[in-house]
Amino acid sequence: MEESYSKIFEGNRKWVDDMNEQDPAFFAKLAKGQKPPLLWIGCSDSRVPANEITGTLPGEVFVHRNIANMVVHTDMSMLSVLDYAVNILEVKHVIVCGHYGCGGVLAAMGNTQVGLIDNWLRHIKDVYRIHQAELDAIPDAIERGRRLVELNVIEQVYDLCKTSIIQNAWTKTKRPYVHGVVYDLNNGLLVDLNCTVRDNSEMADIYVFDDGAVV
Repeated sequence: MEESYSKIFEGNRKWVDDMNEQDPAFFAKLAKGQKPPLLWIGCSDSRVPANEITGTLPGEVFVHRNIANMVVHTDMSMLSVLDYAVNILEVKHVIVCGHYGCGGVLAAMGNTQVGLIDNWLRHIKDVYRIHQAELDAIPDAIERGRRLVELNVIEQVYDLCKTSIIQNAWTKTKRPYVHGVVYDLNNGLLVDLNCTVRDNSEMADIYVFDDGAVV
């Protein structure tokens, strides 16, 4: 147990040495502040670290992670991150990233109780219910799971766009674009789901606030 803990400090020192070798002023510049162009909403899975899989450096991506990359409208942590990223950092893009083989999505497909997380996974079960005809028509369980991962990301993209935070930002500044992608653990590649939403013209009217809506 002590070895696994001390290992992170060894790794940290090596990383600092490597970064200083590449750019002696790196940490001095980083300490001055952040202005990332991207907000990343991803899964907490340890195999899907945002910076590593996108080849970005510290300071280039603002990150929020939770089980199965969910956008839940009562989640104050997610909403606070979104509000800060959109209104203070003024990000240009928000990315929802799921991943094939997601344990949360696979658990939501079954009927076995897992624990407290069951209440969280019910949001994914709702995604399954909405798309049940398409999903039930997929005979292979693995392929059905992969498709639910994709549909879950797409639904989270639209759930982001329903928030007053995104709605008001579009009205005031015409940004950000909201995207959905999936990470493939088998080959390390990101897949663009082509579900980018740029403004209210791509939303159902029922979700669109009038101009001047209160935040």
